[in-house]
Amino acid sequence: MIIVTGGAGFIGSCVVRTLNNYGIEDILIVDNIASTDKWINIRNKRYIKYVNKIDFLNKLSGYKDVTAIIHMGAQSSTVEKNFDYLWINNFEYTKTLWEYCAEKNIRFIYASSAATYGDGTQGFDDKSDIDQLTPLNGYAYSKQLFDQWVKHQATVFPKQHVGLKFFNVYGPNEYYKGCMASMIFHGFGQIQKDGEIKLFRSYVPKYKDGEQLRDFIYVKDICNVIFWLLENPNVNGLFNVGTGKAQSFNELAEAIFSALGINPHIRYIDMPEELQQKYQYFTEAKMDKLRAEGYTKDFSTLKEGVTDYVQNYLLKCYQTY
Repeated sequence: MIIVTGGAGFIGSCVVRTLNNYGIEDILIVDNIASTDKWINIRNKRYIKYVNKIDFLNKLSGYKDVTAIIHMGAQSSTVEKNFDYLWINNFEYTKTLWEYCAEKNIRFIYASSAATYGDGTQGFDDKSDIDQLTPLNGYAYSKQLFDQWVKHQATVFPKQHVGLKFFNVYGPNEYYKGCMASMIFHGFGQIQKDGEIKLFRSYVPKYKDGEQLRDFIYVKDICNVIFWLLENPNVNGLFNVGTGKAQSFNELAEAIFSALGINPHIRYIDMPEELQQKYQYFTEAKMDKLRAEGYTKDFSTLKEGVTDYVQNYLLKCYQTY
């Protein structure tokens, strides 16, 4: 059995879809759906059981024949102010699963984040010293804390242990993430409503408005990496998962308009003051480490990913993957 935490969320539900595509149905989904509509993300999936994330820990010792835990569950909001919640949900919960997997000889793949790199002054190299990074928000710091715990304090290790630093992920099933959904999702909605896309102005002279650069990666590529890791159990470590190519928000907006077959109309707006000191103007994953382990698949270009997302999911009433 494979356990997928956050399995009704954005990336987690896409991971379940990928497992299903390879004929794997012996899956336990863990999440906290509560009164949200995230259940829509799993209604077309094949799995054996859904368990609430709190009940899951209480029942963990009773699950038999678990081969892997894919831990995508987390509080992923970069504007979350309750650090105690972030500590419990993102650090302690992950630590509990790590130690359980180590004890039971279970493989463990977990989501870290490119947000741990902070403003990027230390670069975006997953071979660099993680202790030198300075996250810009509580979410990113909670992710860094676990990466550091693994490096300095973990005394037992799962048979496979992999942390994945996701860059700017977009794609189907992100519909219930609210303000944390990708700019592709929000931009599509803005076009449907107002015929334009609104992008933040730049507050750094080096970057013109809309020329802030991010490494945008399609969620299906994330899933390909995770499935490859399941097929390669000897791969361990902390890895970037991005395309390795930074592109501008202007290019992203133009890709959305192109997928819709209409001329671009972009308007630049003020950035909220509370974000101005915590905003990443550039992210670009160094992908040498994962490639050196043998991962050879190409990543979708921004145009390819956006076109597939817009035409096959957003335009089809938010079709789920």
